[in-house]
Amino acid sequence: MTRGYVIPIGGAEEKVRDAKILERFVRLCGGREGRIVVIPTASRLEDTGQRYEEIFNKLGARNVTVMNITERSECSDPAYLEAMQQANGVFMTGGNQLRLSTTLGGTPLTELMRERNFNDGLHVAGTSAGASILSEHMIAYGDEGPTPSSHKVTLAPGMGLMPWAIVDQHFRQRDRLGRLLSALAYNPRLVGLGLDEDTAAVYGPDGILRVAGSGSITVVDASEVEFTSMDSASRYDPVTVIGVRLHCLTEDATYDTNTRIARPPSKLLKSISS
Repeated sequence: MTRGYVIPIGGAEEKVRDAKILERFVRLCGGREGRIVVIPTASRLEDTGQRYEEIFNKLGARNVTVMNITERSECSDPAYLEAMQQANGVFMTGGNQLRLSTTLGGTPLTELMRERNFNDGLHVAGTSAGASILSEHMIAYGDEGPTPSSHKVTLAPGMGLMPWAIVDQHFRQRDRLGRLLSALAYNPRLVGLGLDEDTAAVYGPDGILRVAGSGSITVVDASEVEFTSMDSASRYDPVTVIGVRLHCLTEDATYDTNTRIARPPSKLLKSISS
């Protein structure tokens, strides 16, 4: 039994110059010999799947299958199921995460993806909306701003590939700390991951999350929350949250999801010790 990687990306990842995140995903999937499935269901643009196919081809992947799924019934297509069974990696594009969840959620295709990620080494990446749906509890939509409040976020079921986390994207660019804190106030058991654009959380089978890309990841650990007023707050009221731990992690920094310990990039550790 081999667990595959899960790689949520904060959106607007570099695709041409210095495309480190997508290059890393292609290498992880086997490079030239790897088989990659692209699911552009979240996007309304007809050419999204083709665009990512061309990008992955330029990065060295020779075998890319685009699943232009618009109806739930298509998720039972034998050809799609066979492609998923043979794939080394799956990439879900940005767009509308509710379109992803309502079209793919609970279908044979998604169940096969989950089973193979947990047990058969299938790597799953998603950008923007495709990142949000990777968690168990998905942020469907919400308001911007730094302060948590009772109306700031609406949650929906995700795919559950990262059951310990809630993922938010375009984080710093769209000022989304408040809605991530609001989501955690509803369920303090979880860890919030706020992904900046062109930044990815590379979550491996060892339970270690490694940061890749040009931005940062805001890790919000609610496991030691002492108090939240979410249960008594009226709509639009600000919410009290006490005891949150927060980390801002840049490239090569790590977060151990088993121990909930964050560590700086190794090059910074060396400079500190010298």
